Amino acid sequence: MRRLLPPFVFSYAQKLTLLAAIPLIVAVAAIAMIVALQARALAEREIFTLEAQLIEAKKAELRNYVTQARNGFYFIYGNAAPDDDVAKRRVAQILSAMIYGDEGQFFVYDYEGNQLVSPRQTERINLNWSGQTDSEGTEIVDEIISIARKGAGFHSYLWPKPSTGKEARMITYVTSFPSWQWAVGTGVFIDDVLASVATARADVEARVQRTFIYIGGITAAALFVVFATGMGVNLHERRLADAKLKKLTERVFDAQEEERGRVARELHDGISQLLVGVRYALDNARRRLERGDPKAAEPLAKGIDSLAEAIIEVRRISRDLRPGVLDDLGLGPAIKTLVEDFEARTGITSQFETVVFRNRLDDEAKIALYRIAQEALTNVERHAGAAQINVSLRGHRHGATLLIQDNGRGLVTNRSSAASGLGLRNMQERMEQLGGTLVVRNGKAGGTSIEATVPLSHMLPPQDTENPKVAAE
Repeated sequence: MRRLLPPFVFSYAQKLTLLAAIPLIVAVAAIAMIVALQARALAEREIFTLEAQLIEAKKAELRNYVTQARNGFYFIYGNAAPDDDVAKRRVAQILSAMIYGDEGQFFVYDYEGNQLVSPRQTERINLNWSGQTDSEGTEIVDEIISIARKGAGFHSYLWPKPSTGKEARMITYVTSFPSWQWAVGTGVFIDDVLASVATARADVEARVQRTFIYIGGITAAALFVVFATGMGVNLHERRLADAKLKKLTERVFDAQEEERGRVARELHDGISQLLVGVRYALDNARRRLERGDPKAAEPLAKGIDSLAEAIIEVRRISRDLRPGVLDDLGLGPAIKTLVEDFEARTGITSQFETVVFRNRLDDEAKIALYRIAQEALTNVERHAGAAQINVSLRGHRHGATLLIQDNGRGLVTNRSSAASGLGLRNMQERMEQLGGTLVVRNGKAGGTSIEATVPLSHMLPPQDTENPKVAAE
C-alpha cells in the first residue's frame, strides 16, 4: 500500500505557512503550560493556607471545649483522691451530659484502653479498645492514650459519624487526668473543611480550563489570521508571478520572432542573393558551353566565387546562432572571435583582454556571458555611436567578470523601454538565473560600461581544466 500512495510534497506556500504557524503553536502551548502550572501552584498555596486556617480554627474550638469542660468539674477532680470512685462517676456523668451540635461529644479512656464515657455510642462503654485502628491503619485509642500520657495534644483519624454511620475525617483534642489515669477529649469532623478545599480545587481546575479555552481561542484566531494572510500573500504573489511569467513569455516570443526575422533577413539579403547569382552564373556558363563559346569559364568562375561567399555567410550565421569555438576552445577565444568580427564589420576599434583562470566555467555561465557580450556589441553598433570599445574577461576569487566599455553617447534614459530595454532585460534575466550581477552605468567621461559577474558556484573544480581546449578560459 505504501508504494501505491504518492509521496506528499509541501508547496512553497505551505512550507512558509507551516514555518509561521508551528513556532506560534509551540510558543502558545508553552505559555499555556506555564500559565497552568503557575495558576495551579498559586491556587495550591492558597488552598493549603485556607485548609490550615480552617483546621486551626477547629483546633482552637476543640481546645476551648475541653478547657470549658475541665473548668466545669475541676473542683471535683481537684479535691478527689486517686481511688475516689464517687468523684469519678460524677465527672463521667457530667462529661456524658456535655453533648453539643449534631455530632459533638466528650469521650474518656483509661490508660488501659477501656472506654468510660461515650454518650453517642453507648455500646462502646466498659469495653477495651486498645489496638483499634481506622480503615487507613491509623492507631486511634493507643495514640489517644499516648498523647494523654504526654499531657495534651491533637490527633486525626477516620471515625464513623453518628448521624450517617460512614467514616469521615475527625480531629480530636486530648488532655489527661493523670491522678485518675484518664484520657479525656472531644473531636469534631472536618469533612466540611475538606469539602470546602475540594470545592476550591474544582474552582481552580475550572478556571485553568477556561484559561486554556481562552488561549486556544486566541491561538485559533491567530492561526486563522496567519493562514488568511499567507493565503492572501500567496494569491498576490501568484498573480504577480503569473503577470511576470506572461510578460516573460511575451518577451521570449518577441525575441524568438526577432531572431527569426533577423535570420530570415540575412538568408534573404545574403545567402539567397548569392545563390541566385550562382544560379545565373551557372546558367550563363551552360548556355555558353552549348554554343561552344570559349569564354564559358568566366561565369563559371564567378559562380564558384559566389558559392564560396555563400558558404562563408552560412558559417557566419551559424556562428552567430551557436559559435562552435565556444564549445571547442572555450569562452575566451569565442569572445575574442566575436570582437574581431565586430571590428571587421563595423570599423570600430576593438580591444580584447583576458586573464587565464584555472577554474572552468560551466556551460550555463559560458553561454550567458557570450550572449551578453553579443547583445552588448549589437547595442554598441546600433545605438552607441562609439569609436572604440574595450572588452575584458577575467577570473577572480569571487567568480568571473565580463566588462564591456565604449566611448559612445551613453545610456539614453528617455528612450522607450519597449524599443531599447529588451536587450538589457535579457542580460539581467540571464544573470539572475545564474545568481550573478549585472551593472550597467554611464562612464564619467562618456560612454557605457556593462559589467556581468558570475558567482564562484559556476566555476568547475580545477581537475576539470586539464583539457587544453579551455586554456583561455
